This record gives sequence, C-alpha cells and structure tokens, in this order.
Amino acid sequence: MTAHTITDSLTMLRRSLRRMRRYPSLTLFIAGIPVVLLLLFVYVFGGVLGAGLGGPTVQVIPGVPAGVSTGRDAYIAYVVPGILLITIVGAAQGTAISVAMDMTAGIIARFRTMAIARVSVLAGHVIGSVIQALLATALVLVVAVIIGFRPTTAPSAWLAAGGLLVLAAVAVSWLSVAMGLVSDSVETASNLPMFLILLPFLGSGFVPTATMPGPLQWFAEYQPFTPVIETLRGLLLGTPIGGDGWIAVAWCLVLSLAGYLWALRLYERVPERAAP
Repeated sequence: MTAHTITDSLTMLRRSLRRMRRYPSLTLFIAGIPVVLLLLFVYVFGGVLGAGLGGPTVQVIPGVPAGVSTGRDAYIAYVVPGILLITIVGAAQGTAISVAMDMTAGIIARFRTMAIARVSVLAGHVIGSVIQALLATALVLVVAVIIGFRPTTAPSAWLAAGGLLVLAAVAVSWLSVAMGLVSDSVETASNLPMFLILLPFLGSGFVPTATMPGPLQWFAEYQPFTPVIETLRGLLLGTPIGGDGWIAVAWCLVLSLAGYLWALRLYERVPERAAP
C-alpha cells in the first residue's frame, strides 16, 4: 500500500467519522437492539433456557421446584458472546445504507473521476464502520457487565477476544460495503444485510447446536459465525476452543477477501460521471 493510498484512505475515514459524529444516534441505535435482545433473553427466557446449561439458582421461577438449578447466571455467560457478534453484524446495515446513499447521490461517481486511490473510498467506509461497530460493542459489553456478565479468563485472552471482534467487524464491513454498492436503492441496501443478523440465531449464539434438529444442526455447526461465537466464549469464559479459533480466523479472512474483491469489482463498474 503506497503513501498516497494511505493518505487518501485517512481522508475518506475523516469523512466517515464526521458523518458518525453528526449522527451519534445511529451508533446508539446499533447498540440499542442488541441491548434489548440481551435483556429479553436473560430476564424473560434466561431462567428456562439456562436450565439446560446448569449453574446456580438465581431466583425462584413459578413451576420450578425450589432448589432446582435455573442457570440464569449460566445463561448470561452463554449468551453474551452471541450478542456481541450480533452488535458487530448490526453495524452492517448502517454501512450498506451509507454506501447506497453515496451511490444514489452520485458521490461515488464523482470520486471515480478524481485523482484518488480507488480503494481508499471503500477503505474509508470500512474503517469507519469498524470503529462504529466497536463503539457499539463496548456499550453492549458495559450493559452485560452491569447485569452480571463476568469474564473468567486472563486479560490477555480478553485482548485476543477483542482482536477477533475486530477481524469479524472488518469481514462484515467489507461485505456490507459491497451490498451497498450492488443495491439500486437505499431501501434495498437496508434489507440486504438482514440475513447476516439471522446467522447468530441459527448458530450457537443462543442455544447449543446439539439441541437443534438434524439439518439445522449441520448448518449451525458449519456456518461462519458459530466458530467465531465459540472462540469468543472460550476466550472470555475459558470454555474449550479446540480448532474453532483457527476456523474463526480463517472465516474472517475469507469473508474479508471475498467482500473486498466483490466491492472493488462493483466500484470499478460505477460509471464516471459528475454528481447531480
């Protein structure tokens, strides 16, 4: 990467950060939905779902004999890694919308006529999206700690978990930029990333994959987000990781490369014309 490309990318990043500062409610919205899901699953479903995970009794639940483990604490620990990934994925929708707005307004076409590194336009969106996703993740993590989530591993493992979240955010951001470029309207861009948000639900984010029926269990175990969730769970709570760590990193790199190549190809096909 040349110095020219780095300088242009930083310029585009400043543009993304100004938009983020102008609309801070978007970051809060990205964090808000995962927080609602966290509170819903912990306080409404946690007693029942946690019963299958084991753990200490936190409160008496009607219909459950006294002394039977309800596992609400266990379920908080189990569900938080999936919620963190949902936060990362949730930022994809905002990124796709931002790129689609630039496309419909003709900004991308104007950038194509300027003497700037072409990848820098996309990199500015990606880096800005990663920063926004990590800020939202930090807010969600604060709420998780307030309601009882306690990592049990060493700080070095926490840093590794943070690094994995960054890799996941980069992968999702490149895919969302490509989705914004391929969309013919802002409305389409807002809907395309929805399938990414569903993947943590169809993985090990909320219940163990072993509890799912055959075909769904196979999909849940081999889709990209399950090894990421299992690795986060291991790094934060000390559960066995096995080969999931390398698989998670490999998936993040593959999705990043696929999103980058897809986005770059779409960008090259944008006609060079002045913005209206």
